[in-house]
Amino acid sequence: MTKERLYLYDTTLRDGQQTQGVQFSTSEKVQIAQALDALGVDYIEGGWPGANPTDSAFFDVAPKTSARLTAFGMTKRAGRSAENDDVLAAVMNAGTQTVCLVGKSHDYHVTHALGISLEENVENVRASVAHIVAQGREALFDAEHFFDGYKDNPGYAVQVCQAALDAGARWVVLCDTNGGALPAEVTRIVTEVIAAGLPGDRLGIHTHNDTENAVACSLAAVDAGARQIQGTLNGLGERCGNANLTALIPTLLLKEPYASGFDIGVSEQALAGLTRVSRMLDDILNRVPSKQSAYVGASAFAHKAGLHASAILKDPSTYEHVDPASVGNARIIPMSNQAGQSNLRKRLTEAGLSVEKDNPALGSILDRIKQREAEGYSYDTAQASFELLARDELGQLPEFFEVKRYKVTVERRKNKYNKMVSLSEAVVVVKVDGEKKLSVSESLDEDGSDRGPVNALAKALAKDLGQYSQILSDMRLVDFKVRITQGGTEAVTRVIIDSEDGQGRRWSTVGVSANIVDASFEALLDAIQWKLVRDCGSQTAVAE
Repeated sequence: MTKERLYLYDTTLRDGQQTQGVQFSTSEKVQIAQALDALGVDYIEGGWPGANPTDSAFFDVAPKTSARLTAFGMTKRAGRSAENDDVLAAVMNAGTQTVCLVGKSHDYHVTHALGISLEENVENVRASVAHIVAQGREALFDAEHFFDGYKDNPGYAVQVCQAALDAGARWVVLCDTNGGALPAEVTRIVTEVIAAGLPGDRLGIHTHNDTENAVACSLAAVDAGARQIQGTLNGLGERCGNANLTALIPTLLLKEPYASGFDIGVSEQALAGLTRVSRMLDDILNRVPSKQSAYVGASAFAHKAGLHASAILKDPSTYEHVDPASVGNARIIPMSNQAGQSNLRKRLTEAGLSVEKDNPALGSILDRIKQREAEGYSYDTAQASFELLARDELGQLPEFFEVKRYKVTVERRKNKYNKMVSLSEAVVVVKVDGEKKLSVSESLDEDGSDRGPVNALAKALAKDLGQYSQILSDMRLVDFKVRITQGGTEAVTRVIIDSEDGQGRRWSTVGVSANIVDASFEALLDAIQWKLVRDCGSQTAVAE
């Protein structure tokens, strides 16, 4: 059976940049565009040229892509021609083969927001699209507030879209701008507008996630006949975000009826890089990836309950709806006080530790985990710390170095600009290769700002570890989480540290103490030890 073409339109660089706290640099936009192109999307909306310097600069240096790079703007303003509208001219001057214009399709917005007649708005849409087509460009029209407009005045909403199509628009995109439409409404309305004469193979869908239904509404539109989907990586977007392409793409490729019915231009090989692309975006934004994200989250294929893990060992499909590797993700069997021996043996196998079912060390490991979690530890997410604990119980944890003592101080003082600043300083004494070494480090950023006592400790500890310093040179701390696990006078602090290295590995470690610095240092030591175990081999032990 011949598959029908379904087109993917990414607006991460434009609509995604409307996310609170998100502002891409030009070089970051280029990097994201190249990743999207490798993924296989059909359209990459680069931004609104003329609206801000970054968007304008991006189109000046835009990378060559197989995807259609698209400039975004709005229809011409009332009272002037399309040829003489400077805002429209800035969009055209970006030089892209494809141009997307947004215009009103809700009668209330036309009369109250624009303050013009309904007929004049229709003419603005027609003339703007005709101007783009006359210059040999592919035109798209975003029908803003379409679903709200259709519910209030269906005839006018369809009339605006028909004007864009009659003027030569390749796509008319039905926008749920306020994000309030529900899947059943989208199905009904798209079905009705196609019956009214708008061809489905020229209709797109653009949804927002204000009711957590953006993905569902996008699929509903496809079910009803729309053949273009707009969305963003990781669901970025204004307010609650846009339809999440990292959920939509694998759903369309791996789930029926979409997998057998549609070709979306994304290969199996590209799909296997989806998790990497998702985390690349979070890295650019300097934010922690959502562990619960569908398909690409670190917990998307995590199996905590012992019953689940036991079944997973026999057949992964018992508790997994797709193969984690198909989207570049991995199965995780977390360790916690809910775990049984099935979880434990599976997790040990993944860590490269082969333990027979009747090995008494299994019971010792479980007992130690339960005891430590009662003290405030959590191995549910701190997989690296769990591995080190298990290796210790199995007698397979080498002692690369020994920490003799450490100290950290935080000083408040005035700098040369007479401004009060903080300065963290750490001193660490270790014994490595049979020799004591003392390291001192301040936690100063390139701009002279203090990065805190934990950063100072990390720098001091890794500064002089003999033969291991070079191995640790590509390691960096990427996240630091603190939680008080008990209240009152018995309160203890749990610290989770996420680390990365140049090999693309990411691991989590945990430390617990009544003192936040001690808890942090414990998690930091585990992070360093885990990397040394992986890079030096678990049978190496050199500290004396």
